[in-house]
Amino acid sequence: MQRFLDLAVSAVLLAGLYATMAYGLGLIYGVLRLVNLAHAGVIMAGAYLGWILHRELGIDPYLSIPLVLAASFAFGVAVYRGLVRHLPRGAAGGPQSLLLLFGVWLVLRNVAYLLFTGNDRVIRTSYSTRSLGVLGGSVSMNRVAVFAVAVLAGLLSATLFSFNPAFGAGELLKSFVVVVLGGLGSIVGTGLAALVLAVVEVFAILVLPSYLTAAVGFVMLVLVLVLRPGGLFGQRVLG
Repeated sequence: MQRFLDLAVSAVLLAGLYATMAYGLGLIYGVLRLVNLAHAGVIMAGAYLGWILHRELGIDPYLSIPLVLAASFAFGVAVYRGLVRHLPRGAAGGPQSLLLLFGVWLVLRNVAYLLFTGNDRVIRTSYSTRSLGVLGGSVSMNRVAVFAVAVLAGLLSATLFSFNPAFGAGELLKSFVVVVLGGLGSIVGTGLAALVLAVVEVFAILVLPSYLTAAVGFVMLVLVLVLRPGGLFGQRVLG
């Protein structure tokens, strides 16, 4: 019973992070009708910016959120004004936007390799190893803080996991799974889909080897695209 409660708490906290990552992807699609493949690069860049601010200036990663948010917003405006707005609108611009934003992601990743090499980095604070008692178990204080803040996914992910210039690819895929499960354009659906994905991944460890649990979400994605292309609440993704 205690293990069940621990897994349930972990799933809820993980859902907060997944929802955070997915809302950015869903918001851009809702406004511009673009699948922003550069989202992965921005997540990675946010992690590195938070790491630099913490290492060089001693700024707590949670206190640096406004700075990282402002930098991410400025980068997004620059990409839109310099590149995206020149693309043709409608279906004709779909493949071009995918290629363009994928290229932006590759540029960001390779610049990070040049600046930081491929070594894994991690943001360690005085409270990184502390835990809180929840429902008779213990939960990392960082996980609780990430769930409570729930904005700016790259920096928050960096407080939980190690990262390198390739960081963001898995996060982009999970974000895409969430927005498709919830239905593109649905805020409520995205939140619920994040919870569903987190619950399935966390509890799958009871019946599957740990290295297979991440694949469960993508199986769900295929099933949803085949059986219910509109997701839980949103508009159709296909057709």
